[in-house]
Amino acid sequence: MGYVSTYQLCAVDGGGTGCRSAIAASDARVLARASGGPANYATNAEQTVENVLDAVRQAAAQLGAEGPAMRRLVAHVGLAGIMSEQDARAMAARLPFEHCTVSDDRVTSTIGALGESDGALLAVGTGTFATLRRGDAIRFIGGWGLNLGDQASGARLGRDLLEHTLLAWDGLAPESDLTRTMLARFGGVPGEIVAYARQARPADYATLAPLAVEAARADDPSGRMLMERGAAYLNKALAAMALSEGDVVCLIGGVGPHYEPYLAPEFRARIRPPQGTALDGALQLARRKLEELETSA
Repeated sequence: MGYVSTYQLCAVDGGGTGCRSAIAASDARVLARASGGPANYATNAEQTVENVLDAVRQAAAQLGAEGPAMRRLVAHVGLAGIMSEQDARAMAARLPFEHCTVSDDRVTSTIGALGESDGALLAVGTGTFATLRRGDAIRFIGGWGLNLGDQASGARLGRDLLEHTLLAWDGLAPESDLTRTMLARFGGVPGEIVAYARQARPADYATLAPLAVEAARADDPSGRMLMERGAAYLNKALAAMALSEGDVVCLIGGVGPHYEPYLAPEFRARIRPPQGTALDGALQLARRKLEELETSA
């Protein structure tokens, strides 16, 4: 037990826009935090390893002489782009920690948001995924990317807004203040929208999502239609989960909370604020690993 108690905890949350790290005492009390560059394993594995290590080193440096050796950290790393157990093992093998587990960031997001509660998580930012947690079991819905999924996401809202603007230009959908605003944004030239879409990435489309959200809030029919379309997908995902009586629902991400008014009443009644972040979830999983070590010591 004395040997194990010398360990400290390390948590990492990484995605396409950056990564965050935390070092904590064995009781999960956070001692230092830091951030680093992008850490999407599927996009760039080499960069992900470098940026994760940099963020952890920055956190360790804040502890000065008391800072732990990297090897003595019990770590959990939650990353976007971890698509399989093989990915998780490969990433863990490239990190210097003596005890390290790696997961998809959907796992850490779910555990962080729901805390000890069972229920559903709707994570809607640039992309979309939903999860159902029952104890240690987590079921995933979505997260397939913009080409084949990400319904309700910021990227999907932005792309669909451009599509609807062109339909309105062609007379195949009603115009609104929102469609006129979007057309004016591109100089009133539909071809400029097409040119933009040729090179747009999901993150680019997502920058347009706030326009749809705000238009819907102002009762613009086009904005309302787009939000209702996204909410229909989220309602369908929640219905497929067959929630139990005590299950809660959490909405996270830059777009997620904006869907609350559009969800079915039976789901709105279950909504609770998230208990924490994906980094908190990673810290919980690192603590679980330490408890396993303590039990086996």
